Amino acid sequence: MKNKYLFVLSFLLLATVIASAQGSSEYTGGMKVKLNEDGTKYFRIISWAQFWAQHTDNQTLNANGNKEADLNFSMRRARVLMYAQLSKKFLILTHFGLNSQNAGNMTPIGTGDRSQLFFHDVWGEYSLTSNHAVGGGLHYWNGISRANNQSTLNMLTLDNNRQSWSTIGLSDQFARHIGVYAKGKFGKLQYRVAINEALNNGLDVNGVPAVNDATYNGRAILGGADAGKNFAGYFDYNFLDQEGNLLPYKVGSYIGTKKVFNVGAGFFYHPNGSVSLNSSGNFKGEDVAILSVDAFYDAPLGDNGSAITAYAQFQSNDYGTNFTLGQTYETGTMFYTHVGYLLPGDADRKLKIQPYVSYNNRSIDAIDDSANRLGLGGNLYFSGHHSKLSLEYSNQKYGNLDAVGTVTVQAMIYL
Repeated sequence: MKNKYLFVLSFLLLATVIASAQGSSEYTGGMKVKLNEDGTKYFRIISWAQFWAQHTDNQTLNANGNKEADLNFSMRRARVLMYAQLSKKFLILTHFGLNSQNAGNMTPIGTGDRSQLFFHDVWGEYSLTSNHAVGGGLHYWNGISRANNQSTLNMLTLDNNRQSWSTIGLSDQFARHIGVYAKGKFGKLQYRVAINEALNNGLDVNGVPAVNDATYNGRAILGGADAGKNFAGYFDYNFLDQEGNLLPYKVGSYIGTKKVFNVGAGFFYHPNGSVSLNSSGNFKGEDVAILSVDAFYDAPLGDNGSAITAYAQFQSNDYGTNFTLGQTYETGTMFYTHVGYLLPGDADRKLKIQPYVSYNNRSIDAIDDSANRLGLGGNLYFSGHHSKLSLEYSNQKYGNLDAVGTVTVQAMIYL
């Protein structure tokens, strides 16, 4: 009980600190520096940080058999992104930072194998026309779905739906591949397609294939000639306001500032990405194929300052025969949805409240069962997404295991 009181106290303290530290004005993110008089040459720098306080009712044991704390603090994200328009034709972007830094992976002087700081994105892009461009590098022009291209600056929910980032650590480095891409639009139809290298040292690199159980380590076992490349694409039709696609990061909630309705479809295909054994005990490559359809709606409701944000996604996941890894990735299907409502109020008000609900249901071939996650939460905006406090309770049930409830508070600053 004492820890629960401490958790509530932490929430109130974070709310006080972030409210007093931030101004009330709305502004566009980052610092833009013009390099010539007309502004066609420039660079922009964006920085953001997300701090978590998290309470879980499923305490784990340490190496000595003692319980770990049920209240923990972490830096969910700390990032810096810079992109430069060197000419009307050429753009370069770099993005670095850390993720999920906590007491378990910190080191005495911030170096070593557990260091979290790394480049997330480094790519260059060349514009073919005003509507079409090609590029290459370590990039985030992903396929599959809107959620697989989600920005971490402006999510509706506390965090993105984990299974929607469908290849993290399996074929890529933290949702980024090294490869080449093309992106653009034909009227109201936007597209992004890519050919990428597959990760050699993925999360399942030490997995042991079996006759009826595939592991996602095709490149490590079969080699780059057979399993080295993967292909991805996402296409969405913008029925109402048109979204920009200068950068790949999809907006989670516009908080009533736009009227957007998009329907999309995408894919990810990795030939021989997974490996199982045939009846003779020899390695057999299995293609990884992920298909998704989704819809996104975000619009103000009347003139009272209220707005709705809604997203729904259906996804078919084929990672190989009976594939499952860490209660996160499974061969099967997934349905995910979330809905948020911005409460009515004066349009000029700075303090805004947005409750939301999310739900994820997954079928899992390997255990002939399903997993479910329900999230209930809300955002308290002090200055839009630039300064906000989020609170979420989640309840997750995996197969016949006991459900796990978690309460998380997030303080976010985005400059």
